[in-house]
Amino acid sequence: MKTLLLFGAGKSATVLIDYLLQQAQSNDWKIIIADADKNQVLAKTNNSPLAEAVQIDITKGEQRAELIQKADIVISMMPPALHFLVAQDCVTYGKNLLTASYVDDQIRNLKSEIENRNILFLCEMGLDPGIDHMSAMKMINEIKAKGGTITSFKSHCGGLIAPASDNNPWHYKISWNPRNIILAGSAGAVYKENREIIEEEYQTVFENCELISFPGLGQLAWYPNRDSISYMPTYNLENAETFIRTTLRYPAFCRGWDYIVNLGLTDTEDHDNIMDCETYADWLERKLYLVEDSEMSLEEYVDLYVHEDFHQEILSQFNFLGLNSNNKLPKAAQCSADILQFVAESKLAMQPDDKDMIVMLHEIEYTIESSKLKVESWLRVEGTDSLRTAMAKTVGLPLGIAAKLILNGTITLTGLQIPTAKEIYDPVLKELELMDIKFTEKVI
Repeated sequence: MKTLLLFGAGKSATVLIDYLLQQAQSNDWKIIIADADKNQVLAKTNNSPLAEAVQIDITKGEQRAELIQKADIVISMMPPALHFLVAQDCVTYGKNLLTASYVDDQIRNLKSEIENRNILFLCEMGLDPGIDHMSAMKMINEIKAKGGTITSFKSHCGGLIAPASDNNPWHYKISWNPRNIILAGSAGAVYKENREIIEEEYQTVFENCELISFPGLGQLAWYPNRDSISYMPTYNLENAETFIRTTLRYPAFCRGWDYIVNLGLTDTEDHDNIMDCETYADWLERKLYLVEDSEMSLEEYVDLYVHEDFHQEILSQFNFLGLNSNNKLPKAAQCSADILQFVAESKLAMQPDDKDMIVMLHEIEYTIESSKLKVESWLRVEGTDSLRTAMAKTVGLPLGIAAKLILNGTITLTGLQIPTAKEIYDPVLKELELMDIKFTEKVI
């Protein structure tokens, strides 16, 4: 009997847990699920005898080590900052590790130790990053196999609200880590477009977002993801004239969020400036004052800074969040980002009957001999309900499938990897198709 250890039973782990329990029965696995809230684990496993629920403080080394030593493979669904604690123990005890998070510098610094231990650390094995890598590499390799030269690569992905549940002026509801949503774009962005390296500061990331047409949904807007350039060698596209990885939103969201950012409502270091604010109206008034160093109402700000076509839209968005209300600010808030996160988690929460939606679109332009061609490949997945969301499906299932393929010997790679190798992406994408996570491709 093989033992699979999962750290974390939060929002994105729900469908992963379902999958692991299904596989445990047919593959003779033992599943251990460790979380700070044992009752959450028991609820998500429905007290299944196939799973052992463990309450853990992930920062306690002895507790972690005891569990990791029992495992044949470890999946971490903890917040990215905590992966390193698990990773260090996996190196120490020679255990394979899977995560859905980006490879950070701490994990990267373990590369030689991972190789020396002859174990596999498979990171970026979720949705974005994850399914985006696998589907893109499949397309890239197929084009190259036909003798094509890729000139432009654009990859777009977004977690949105399904049309039937879209009932607020932001056209958005929270289906994953709310802090990441609040701080999205804060690192700025760098990408390549028409042979030119473009660097964007946080204040411009959401400004004048470009539009794409998505089948069945109409127009969506995209903003660039952090550092696209670093993935050019990963995809073997160093010579592409354009290389951009982006996040998709409905256009109204990007228009509204641009003003949220530029008013400083996502600031993380403004405690001293807002500490005497008591209500949301006080907070917004303080931020509006900083625009012109004079008192200004929200309506006056909109008249001055927002195109007249979108006056009502921006006012509706701000009023929907209650940013101009006399409600008391959350006592625990230490900065503007904390306040906005509290508001967003309340006002943009998924309701029990809501369904979220994942959309992904790859646009690749290439040449074969003298012919210029373009291929588009798109994916649309809707959630089952507010618990088994599209986000939980597309983040969790690739991890579960990869774990199975490692345990049964289909994936034999070792070292620090992301899912760009055919040995990984081929079988994982094939199983995802059986679960209706399937791309549609069109050559233009």
